[in-house]
Amino acid sequence: MVKPFAKAKRSSTDRALSAIADVYAAEGRVPATRTAQALRRGLGQSLGSASHPCAFDDDIRHCLASSDRPAAKALLAAQGNIPWGVNPVADHMTPDAAGMVAVCTLLDPDGPIHSPLFRLGLLYMRPGSYYPLHNHDADETYVLVAGSALWTAGGDTRWRSAGDSVHHPSLMPHAFRTADQGFVALWRWSGDINSHSYSFLPDPAADQIPQDLIADLPFLPGSPIPRPMPGA
Repeated sequence: MVKPFAKAKRSSTDRALSAIADVYAAEGRVPATRTAQALRRGLGQSLGSASHPCAFDDDIRHCLASSDRPAAKALLAAQGNIPWGVNPVADHMTPDAAGMVAVCTLLDPDGPIHSPLFRLGLLYMRPGSYYPLHNHDADETYVLVAGSALWTAGGDTRWRSAGDSVHHPSLMPHAFRTADQGFVALWRWSGDINSHSYSFLPDPAADQIPQDLIADLPFLPGSPIPRPMPGA
């Protein structure tokens, strides 16, 4: 008797993409649901490969391993296949600022998974860093899957940790600061997803360290925030 053909086991990459889609399918906004559907249509496609090994690979793995979120576990299993790269808006930033993060774009008009309407990807931010106040035309939702950050969204500033989501309506100023733990987050854009509107804003908090953060910092108050090593 011939046995029925067994369905091929899903790759670790597809399991990670499915876990990300599950997160946004549960967000409760129509654009999030449609973004999740677009991501699922990309299952089985190649994500390509990074042009250079990610300088933060060990740090990303350590951060993901600290989380019990399903998406973090799936991303950790697929980490070797995730094409991490530089910030797409690095040309708007100083080298030090651009070097504090790694970004992987998974879905947008240019691929690797094609979508003319949405953008979606991953962000890792190293410990002891501040990503300054900025905004853009797109509506955006971040979901932290590992680590934590002091997060500013408009007039609200509070600690966010794995499992928390933050929605930024179009043009809402936002910024994030890490202490002794970096973070890995999912992000998605909808609405007007142009990248040319991405702007850094006057930011008096950029050189200030909140008092409730000092005890958690991995360096002495008054000393410079650690920067990436050369080549990072």
